[in-house]
Amino acid sequence: MRAAFVLYPGFTALDLVGPFEVLTFVPGVTTLLVSEHGGPVTSEAPQLALADSLPLDEVPAPDLVLVPGGPGQADQMDDGPLHAWLRAADRSATWMTSVCTGSLILAAAGLLEGRRATTHWLAADQLARYGATHSDERVVVDGKYVTGAGVSAGIDLALRLTEQIAGPDAAQLRQLSIEYAPEPPYAAGSPHTAPPHVVQTLLDRKDASLSGGAA
Repeated sequence: MRAAFVLYPGFTALDLVGPFEVLTFVPGVTTLLVSEHGGPVTSEAPQLALADSLPLDEVPAPDLVLVPGGPGQADQMDDGPLHAWLRAADRSATWMTSVCTGSLILAAAGLLEGRRATTHWLAADQLARYGATHSDERVVVDGKYVTGAGVSAGIDLALRLTEQIAGPDAAQLRQLSIEYAPEPPYAAGSPHTAPPHVVQTLLDRKDASLSGGAA
């Protein structure tokens, strides 16, 4: 199974690297980095780039596609080479997946119409613009379309995929090998459990960003 991880300028590193770390050591899975033109691609943090990606046209029919989110997602919403590649890959892929706002790219390419999906909670209202129904779950499976919520949910998504690809023992072995047993210091990982003032701070930053203010 060839798993293609999509890069574009301004992607969030953990959206991609978390699932990559899980899947790259699953027996039978070959992981590839792909981008529109190939070569290095810089993440949202300018000091962090992934150096070795293949051009999209060199990976025409992957078995699994993963699209990360990130601030650069906004520049990937217009129809173009990436959308065309995603639609072509969708015709034969076993799994089409995303993390965080990567689902908005899948949706804009026309792949989530009429389907349930998730994304970062701050972007949940945008899925409906493309005919998708937002589900407030950490990982949503709708047929071969698997979407993860914000950033760290990519690890959960990848473990779910590992179970589907190689069985529950393989998924548990990967979970144990990366010692994935979260014990966060705060119950602030969801807008439903975070303190209201913390939620409001992020909402204010989102509103400022959308209106051209400082985040």
